Amino acid sequence: MEDQEALGFEHMGLDPRLLQAVTDLGWSRPTLIQEKAIPLALEGKDLLARARTGSGKTAAYAIPMLQSLLHKKATGPVMEQAVRGLVLVPTKELARQAQAMIQQLAAYCARDVRVANVSAAEDSASQRAVLMEKPDVVVGTPSRVLSHLQQNSLKLRDSLELLVVDEADLLFSFGFEDELKSLLCHLPRIYQAFLMSATFNDDVQTLKELVLHNPVTLKLQESQLPGPDQLQQFQVVCETEEDKFLLLYALLKLSLIRGKALLFVNTLERGYRLRLFLEQFSIPSCVLNGELPLRSRCHIISQFNQGLYDCVIATDAEILGSQVKGKRRGRGSKGDKASDPESGVARGIDFHHVSAVLNFDLPPTAEAYVHRAGRTARANNPGIVLTFVLPAEQPSLGKIEDLLSGEGEAPILLPYQFQMEEIENFRYRCRDAMRSVTKQAIREARLKEIKEELLHSEKLKTYFEDNPRDLQLLRHDLPLHPAVVKPHLGHVPDYLVPAALRGLVHPRKKRRKMPFSKKAKKVKAQNPLRDFKHRGKKTKPAAKPS
Repeated sequence: MEDQEALGFEHMGLDPRLLQAVTDLGWSRPTLIQEKAIPLALEGKDLLARARTGSGKTAAYAIPMLQSLLHKKATGPVMEQAVRGLVLVPTKELARQAQAMIQQLAAYCARDVRVANVSAAEDSASQRAVLMEKPDVVVGTPSRVLSHLQQNSLKLRDSLELLVVDEADLLFSFGFEDELKSLLCHLPRIYQAFLMSATFNDDVQTLKELVLHNPVTLKLQESQLPGPDQLQQFQVVCETEEDKFLLLYALLKLSLIRGKALLFVNTLERGYRLRLFLEQFSIPSCVLNGELPLRSRCHIISQFNQGLYDCVIATDAEILGSQVKGKRRGRGSKGDKASDPESGVARGIDFHHVSAVLNFDLPPTAEAYVHRAGRTARANNPGIVLTFVLPAEQPSLGKIEDLLSGEGEAPILLPYQFQMEEIENFRYRCRDAMRSVTKQAIREARLKEIKEELLHSEKLKTYFEDNPRDLQLLRHDLPLHPAVVKPHLGHVPDYLVPAALRGLVHPRKKRRKMPFSKKAKKVKAQNPLRDFKHRGKKTKPAAKPS
């Protein structure tokens, strides 16, 4: 009975306004990390918590933070308005997401608890105005928070009570080590602190010594990814690079992958090559990368979550690959020089209802694989992860699998049962499309997208904020290819579909043009007012059937 009571939010002594917000979010029971962390946090203990991505870590620290603020304002003496909570995250997208979650939980106490996001460098002037009002909680990246501290627009030494470091294992790999150490000098000597992380590495241990005081460590006994009943993980060996493009074309064009899909590649240039390749077959997609402005990246995620398009190509190797400590990762591989070092795709971003994650390029590390795969099979929804691997990459994939499965356990990456010879008829189309995606075409496509972002920047800041419906008009999956796309490639004739797949595949067919008389009757039935335009006009009676 006690275990059952411990599962409910109503038994944690939370403010009724928080309970109402939790109910509105549809959370009937806390997740494992929330069940363990919230009571300890409410007791005032420092926490070092590890839980897999998508397990509800944001709410695990946001709920006790809000509860503490509300309790002190309701029961204690009248306090001067000040910043009492600080949330540090590695990326701007995560800052916006954390702010949104805290605001959702504080929906019924918005007058008592105010939240500010200071992660965007371009909004410094407006941020200073917001900070002058002393919000209760500030969310931001270490570099932006430190900048405001140095400018005296933010003061924490006499007021901070709770510090949260979210995605702690990424802060140093993003090059925030120096900023974080400088930032800690501006904090009081005594405060409560939480470190939330998906993995425990050396960087997390260093942060633990810098930030925490006699913490309680929550290393939950759960796998880093959901079980096979919820998440299916496969590998498919492609003999050549061409086979990877051919297989992806068949999976998407024949609708063998249903629902929303995330495609991960290792470089930005590869992302645009893949998008232009898919455009040849009229498969819409968009590239999410650090070259785009923050508002555009968040807009892409929002439109993807709303179902406006089903395929996003994401690049994350410049962030989750080899770690560079003490130095900002401002440059990626060749062709990726302009990537934003404070943007990240594979970690923490909340993509909704992702059915499949396709690793078109092999993840560089086991950690990268975990956080890519963590984008699907969230909130008890099923998901699939399919990893394309070349023969030369199989030893690297084996090392990733060993770290994920552990000793003596069955392999988790099952072979994907797919006969490549069945789609051999599509190879000539694949080669035709690959030849048209030249380096010059990739450069022109990237330049075209950047120019369009510049043209829409002012509208994104002003017009679309006042006219949210018009956001639907700004699509990120429109064709980028500067050359003429061959229209015949977008159609799949029946004779090309493998015999074994004809019962599963239903290629889209063009609508037959309706005869004018039937079309007019249908329009008239749908819209009787249209008849007023034709009043008084004589029409030739239809011939009677013989």
